[in-house]
Amino acid sequence: MFLRYTTSYPLLRFLHRLFSPAAACSWQPLRRTARAERRHAQWVAERVYLNWLGPYFKAYHYRKAQLNAGGLRVQLLQEEGRQGAVLFYDPSIGPGNFRHLFDYIAEQTIALGYNASTSDQRTLRHPQYTETILKHFLKPLPRSCTHTGRCQQFYGTVTVDLVLINGQPGFIRFFSNPFHDDIFTKPRTFEELLDRIFNQPPADETAQQYRLRYTQA
Repeated sequence: MFLRYTTSYPLLRFLHRLFSPAAACSWQPLRRTARAERRHAQWVAERVYLNWLGPYFKAYHYRKAQLNAGGLRVQLLQEEGRQGAVLFYDPSIGPGNFRHLFDYIAEQTIALGYNASTSDQRTLRHPQYTETILKHFLKPLPRSCTHTGRCQQFYGTVTVDLVLINGQPGFIRFFSNPFHDDIFTKPRTFEELLDRIFNQPPADETAQQYRLRYTQA
């Protein structure tokens, strides 16, 4: 139902309600089975992610320029010091690929100098639908800059959420939340973070074929 929003304000208002502290309930640890771990590793090794990283990167910048290029849909997030993007699910991706993409974004952020602080999930039952949220909350590794003595924060904390409605994927929310304190270095921009993870070459024919192996959750 919420995927019908077409303007930024209603969507941001919805996301603020959805992820606000007041909406917190019982979070449970988010884990993959051994089989799911192996399947995800294979998905990464086969570079299936190339089918969507570049297109989402392009869609983000088209959206930022207020242009409509068609294809994948992205919404910008800029609120309360946080900056990020909402990557809307498209049926051409498949639920399985979208879940792998959610985990892959977090893994690539970790490779930039982060650790996984928490990985949780929760399910909320509303009168007309069930909402499930999977979340990776990432923090920069504790490091100091020798020329300033301040802690290196990179992009601040980074959150990657996957939201499902009635078990079906709705969107991935990816955003950074910088620290604003003198003990930390100046934060790098979300655009740089997005560029380092999403600015990838197009998928080759093999990666395009492999995507069909992972469409189902």
